[in-house]
Amino acid sequence: MYKKITAGIIQDLAGLVGPGSVLTDLERIVDYGHDEFSLREIARLPEAVVKPGTAEEVAAVLRLANRELFPVTPRGGATGLCGGCVPAQGGIVLSLERMNRVVEVDAANQMAVVEAGVTLGDFAKAVEERGYAFPPHPGDASAMIGGLIATNAGGSRAVKYGVIRNYVRGLEVVLPRGEIVRLGGKYVKSSSGYSLLHLMIGSEGTLGVITQATIQLLPPFKLTRSLIIPYADLAAAIESVPLLLQKSITPLAVEFVDRDVIRITEDFLRLHWPSSLGATDLLIILDAATEAEMDRLSEEVAAVCLERGAIDVYIADTAKKQDEVLQIRSKIYEAIKSGTVEILDISLPRAEIPGHVKRVHEIGVENRIWLPTFGHAADGNVHTHIMKVRCEGNRMVPLPEEAWRPRFEAVRAAIYEDGRRRGGVVSGEHGIGLVKKDYLSLSADPALIALMKGIKRTFDPNAILNPGKIF
Repeated sequence: MYKKITAGIIQDLAGLVGPGSVLTDLERIVDYGHDEFSLREIARLPEAVVKPGTAEEVAAVLRLANRELFPVTPRGGATGLCGGCVPAQGGIVLSLERMNRVVEVDAANQMAVVEAGVTLGDFAKAVEERGYAFPPHPGDASAMIGGLIATNAGGSRAVKYGVIRNYVRGLEVVLPRGEIVRLGGKYVKSSSGYSLLHLMIGSEGTLGVITQATIQLLPPFKLTRSLIIPYADLAAAIESVPLLLQKSITPLAVEFVDRDVIRITEDFLRLHWPSSLGATDLLIILDAATEAEMDRLSEEVAAVCLERGAIDVYIADTAKKQDEVLQIRSKIYEAIKSGTVEILDISLPRAEIPGHVKRVHEIGVENRIWLPTFGHAADGNVHTHIMKVRCEGNRMVPLPEEAWRPRFEAVRAAIYEDGRRRGGVVSGEHGIGLVKKDYLSLSADPALIALMKGIKRTFDPNAILNPGKIF
């Protein structure tokens, strides 16, 4: 169906975006064939990498792709974990990295207008310099705004401040046939027809190329404090969370973390976690306007957790202690990355977390595979890591491939099936991409998938935009 990228097409692309913005030599395009998914067997070299500088250039490239029938895979910072920006059908990778301007920080409306290639780190810095904050914290600072929106990225702060979807007020999008449309704007409410804005958020680059976004900002956090609360078992830890919420205590973040990954990450970073007790810790991060309010919230959280069986409550009450705790939590994946095959991100009703994690541990024992599991206790997003190593104290010991490879698919399928049985979905924040598409049917019945495919055909009748993803 798709045509190869010919020398003539390369020449046409160079005419549209400039010869220096079209890459074809192997040394320069090889890194554009994968994202952060660990198994590089899904990687695929693009035939060319194209770096447009404006929405008009993106539109011209897509018009050419529709005329010549070659696939186009949009790419941001490539920090994804499910092959979402892998050029599965060849063709070109459309990298948004040149479109990296913070166009405006609008103080009157508390909004920012940014191009899709702005990194999360640069965006946060730009708005903080103007006295504002962007509350979602979806992870890697090198992730780009366009990719975060395309996957509806989440993060640990979703329980109080929501996910990316809650902050996007407007988008400039280039549709697959080359039309530039503007969805939403600098307003908060709209009941004016279908919400195509929200259809684009989370569409993983299959319906259009996001080139610019209007994003809601908030005042910065005045004070934050981290509480580390050890428990003897996960069930008691998770049972504390709804009790906090029922008392109108909404933390900035609530994470549950097993002791084994903490030990490994402590050793990896040469830092010290405040607690060494129990089997599971809750990391609860609070924000407040005053010290008095912070102390009150801390005391209320401690009372609830101790009542539910917490062993103790440790408070990271200095900037240095907080920084060490947050460094350890944020670097767990880096510490165990070399031994990770895949990170799952099942999203469940909160009350189902203990039962699901118990079943994950059983699956690990049955298959002799280490499955460290942790995640966002207050929003139900559980991250199970399927490993190709075993854990011995604070060390990861590699396993031969024949010890984990034959069991990998069965383990993944069993974990997804347990999530489905508990009313969950296969992805809470990473997206479906390439590696989860066989499991989408566990989250959506055939009628819904048929409807999604119909939307895709309407937007992209020639299937040139990020083909092979989601379905």
